[in-house]
Amino acid sequence: MSKIDNKSFRKELFALAIPLALQHLLGSLVGASDALMLGRLTQESISAVSLANQVSFVMNLFVWAVIGGVSALISQYYGKKDYATVKNLLSMSMRYVFGITFVFFAVTFFAPEFLMKLFTNEAELITIGAGYLRIVSFSYIFSGLTQCYLMLMKIDGRAKISVWISAVTVVVDMVVDFFLIYGFGNIPALGANGSAYSTIVVELVAFIWVVVASYQKDKIHPDFKSFVFFSKSLEKDMLKVAGPMLASCLSWGLSMSVHAAIIGHLGTDATAAFSVTNVATSLIQCLAQGFASGLGIMIGGKLGQNLLDDAKVYGRNSWIISIIIGFANALLLCVVGPAVYYFYVLEPVAKYYLVRMIIFNILYMFAYSFNTIFTVGVFPAGGDAMYDAVSVAIATWCFALPLCLVGCFFFHWPVMLVYIVMCSDEIVKVPFLIPRYRQYIWLKNLTREQEEVKG
Repeated sequence: MSKIDNKSFRKELFALAIPLALQHLLGSLVGASDALMLGRLTQESISAVSLANQVSFVMNLFVWAVIGGVSALISQYYGKKDYATVKNLLSMSMRYVFGITFVFFAVTFFAPEFLMKLFTNEAELITIGAGYLRIVSFSYIFSGLTQCYLMLMKIDGRAKISVWISAVTVVVDMVVDFFLIYGFGNIPALGANGSAYSTIVVELVAFIWVVVASYQKDKIHPDFKSFVFFSKSLEKDMLKVAGPMLASCLSWGLSMSVHAAIIGHLGTDATAAFSVTNVATSLIQCLAQGFASGLGIMIGGKLGQNLLDDAKVYGRNSWIISIIIGFANALLLCVVGPAVYYFYVLEPVAKYYLVRMIIFNILYMFAYSFNTIFTVGVFPAGGDAMYDAVSVAIATWCFALPLCLVGCFFFHWPVMLVYIVMCSDEIVKVPFLIPRYRQYIWLKNLTREQEEVKG
């Protein structure tokens, strides 16, 4: 029977979760800074860039699935101190991620107008968004590979360095955004295109930094041997975790893109309010994401050492954590909500929608916190990614989205009713968490011995 001290558990969790939450926050700020800067420009600019960024969002769904699958394995092998396998897994993730990001770069660069037409029928938004997409596509490969390095840094105890990287890139992004979006001296004002150029600069800076950091003494970094290494058993293990995660990510993420497309067809006011609400909530959600990542790393480490009782206690403590994070998210949104209301230049109708969307999200944050802690942190740590895929398929694609589409295009519901229905999937999923948790499918050691890894 495990005898884990609650004080030591909290100390370890906060040492991991706070830097990870800060990294998520700062990473979100890099994306949000574009919206913040454009929010002082025109309502059309922020709407167009918000819709255009759905392309990189979809790309990241594939990237996150790969990184999530590899991360679950690396956490356990790192806990087992099998560093050779950790290096091979890191290189494996980079091979997959490079292929994914290259495909998205090619499609985005050569067909940006087509992609924008999937999200809106407003000619002005299509023109602005297409110009932005063609430029920003060059940042995709740098962004994907950087995430692979940052994933390892979270696991090997360098979360604080990743926070510094994120902090510097936020500052760089906001400074470059200011000069390129608004213009200064001999620098022309590029508007939305300026934010695209700044994104390239930021992702390149982050990529160079993580590569240099990977060559610190006694730190794991990819090399030619690991890049060409192939293990059928490791590939199988990774795909076993990443496959359901990809299904879950695509199912959830594509629903977010459908949300954007639906709102995009409800007019510029609704699109602007939706975009600003997403900026506010993405900043708040970083707290739950940080604690979910921290718990996943801690549980994965225990499982890799075959300390199943300790991992079980960590899982049980996660319920309390999810409740606390839910309250914290709601309180933070009460602070951030009024701030974005007064900051952004929006039309009166858009501000009317914004207030009501934020009020609804104060309640929504509780459901989001429960789902994130377990489906992103606890369950995948032991390889149980299937639950999230199934729950998203049922709650989102069989319930919320069909109602939303019918209500929007056939019954012409008011904007707020459409918005509430499309967000109800997170609430529907909550009651099913406890039965799944008690099956302990997530309580598994996924590691193999060296002889098996080489096979």
